[in-house]
Parts: sequence; structure tokens; C-alpha cells
Amino acid sequence: MTVMAMTLRLTDEETEALRRQAEREHRSMHEVARMAIQVYIERDARRDHVRELAAQVKERHAGLLDRLAQ
Repeated sequence: MTVMAMTLRLTDEETEALRRQAEREHRSMHEVARMAIQVYIERDARRDHVRELAAQVKERHAGLLDRLAQ
């Protein structure tokens, strides 16, 4: 596993919100931020997958969908 260091610039309000969340979860701010990024990426990937599946269904069942619309 490769680890890359980076700087994350947050507003004072974002920093405070992150600190409070980390305290609630008994985790480090670093861990909470990493988990939030992972959730965001996974949610976006699922959204893309659902759109792709919906397009396939729409194409495969275009005739039926047209009849249902009438």
C-alpha cells in the first residue's frame, strides 16, 4: 500500500465540525476525514453504477416503456 501525504485546508468552522465529529466517534480527525472521503467516493461510484443499469433497462425495455407511457 502506498501512502501519500497531503495538506487539507479547512475553514475554522469545518475544522471545528471535524473535531467535534472525531470526539463523538472517539477517532482522530485524520481517520474521520479519510473515512468521509472513502464514503463520498463509494457513493459516487454506486450512483454511476445505478445510472448505467437504468440506461440498460431503458434501452432493453424501450418498447414496453413506450406502451406503458400511453
